[in-house]
Amino acid sequence: MRCSPKPAEDRGRVYRRCGCRDDHRRQLGSNCPRLAADPHHGTWAFAVDAPSPDAHRRTIRRAGFPDELDARIALRRFNEGLALCVITDPRQSTAEYLRDWLAEKELHLKPTTMARYRAYVEQDLIPALGIIPLIDLTREHLRAFVTDQLRRGRGKVTVYRIMATVSSALSSAVTDGRLAHNPAKPPILPRPASAPRHLWTEEQTARFLCFTHVTEPLYADLAELMIGSGIRKGEALALRWDDVHLPERVFFVRATLSAVDNNQLLLTAPKTKGSRMWVALSERTASALDDRVGTRAFGDITDSGGYVFHRHGRPLHPKGVLDHFHLLCDKAGVPRIALHDLRHLMASFATAAGVPMAVISKTLRHRTLSTSANIYTELTGLAARAAVDAVAWILDNADRAVLGRPVCHAQRPWRQRPRPHRQLPMYRQAGTADQSPTWPMWPGDHNATTS
Repeated sequence: MRCSPKPAEDRGRVYRRCGCRDDHRRQLGSNCPRLAADPHHGTWAFAVDAPSPDAHRRTIRRAGFPDELDARIALRRFNEGLALCVITDPRQSTAEYLRDWLAEKELHLKPTTMARYRAYVEQDLIPALGIIPLIDLTREHLRAFVTDQLRRGRGKVTVYRIMATVSSALSSAVTDGRLAHNPAKPPILPRPASAPRHLWTEEQTARFLCFTHVTEPLYADLAELMIGSGIRKGEALALRWDDVHLPERVFFVRATLSAVDNNQLLLTAPKTKGSRMWVALSERTASALDDRVGTRAFGDITDSGGYVFHRHGRPLHPKGVLDHFHLLCDKAGVPRIALHDLRHLMASFATAAGVPMAVISKTLRHRTLSTSANIYTELTGLAARAAVDAVAWILDNADRAVLGRPVCHAQRPWRQRPRPHRQLPMYRQAGTADQSPTWPMWPGDHNATTS
C-alpha cells in the first residue's frame, strides 16, 4: 500500500450528522436543520482521505461518537497509524479485522494451520459475524453463533475449534489495544471430551502385520516403523534416507509431510520443537527399514536421499495412505483404526511391558510428561496399579524377613493381569512363570525396548 511517510496531523475533518431523512427517504446527514437548533441532536463523525492500492481517492467516514472530543481523538489515532502505513479504523468491521489477522498470521503459522483458519474465517465467522463492528462484538453475539451452529448439526469439536480460532484473533486485538477485553474468554463451549480409543490387541496387530508383509510390504514396513518407534504419520511419510542411520540404529525427524486443503503436499516443520530429534530403532524396526533399501517399493530404485516410503519416487499422499490402510484392515480381518493409533499402540505395548511413563513420554517426544498422562489416561491407570502392587510386594517381603511370615499376599507386579481385551503374551503365560527374573523388576529391569 502506498502512503505518504508523514501525513499531516490535522488531515481530515470532524463534523456532526444525524440519520434524519427527507421526503424522498434520503438521509440529510450534516444538512439537517435540527443540528443547528438542538446541540444534542445527532452524533459526531470524522472523514479523512486514506491511500488506496489503486491510487484512487478513498474517503473513510466513521460516525457514532457521542461528542466532538471523542471524534477528534479517533481522528488523531487514525492519522498516527497512517504515518506507519497502518489504517487503524475505529469502526472496522469484524470481517475486515479477521482478514487482516489472517494476513499477519500467515507469516508465522504452518500452511496446514493457515488453511484451517482461513476456512473457519471465510466459511463460518465472516458470514455470521462479519458485518458487526469489531468494537461492538459482544459475548452475546458469540453465544448466539455457537447455539446456531449446534442447532444446525455441526459437531461440537468443529464448533470448539472455530471458537478457538476467533478467541485467538480477539486476543490479538486486545494485545494491539483494539479491544479492552476478549469476549470469547472464558470459552463459551467447553472442550469436548476425547472419544475413547479402541486399539488393537497383540494378536490383532500380529495378524495385520503378517497379512501385509505378504500382500503389501510397503504398508507392513510403514506400520512396523510407526508401532516400533512411535513416530507420527506425517513424520514417517516425510522420512528420507539421508536421515536414517541403520548401523547406529537411529533416525532423525526433520520434517513432516502435510496436505494443504487435502490437495497440495508440503514438507513442514514437525509438530513441536522437541519433535525434531533422533529416534532409536529396535532390531525389528531396523529390519523393516532395511527392506526399503535399494530396489524396493513397486520395483523403483531410489537415490540415497529419496523418500523411504514412496510411489515411483514421490511421497505418498496422507489421504491415500489412510484409505488403503483401512482397506488392508478389512482384508486382514482386524477392526479399522486411525493410522495415528499405530503410534498409540507403541505406548500401549510399552506400558503393558512395564516401561515407565516418563520413558514412554520421551520416546514419543511429547513436550511434557503431563501431555502423555492426559492422552493415555487408561495406560497411566495401569501403571498406577503396578506401582501400588510393587510397594505391597516389597512390604510383604519385609514382613516375611521380620516376622517369618507374610502379613498380606501381594502379587509380584509383573504378574499383574493385563488389560482385559488383550491376550497374555507367551513369555508371561503360566508355563513360563517360573522363568521370570527375580525382583527388582520395576522400573527398569524388563525385556521391552523403548524404540
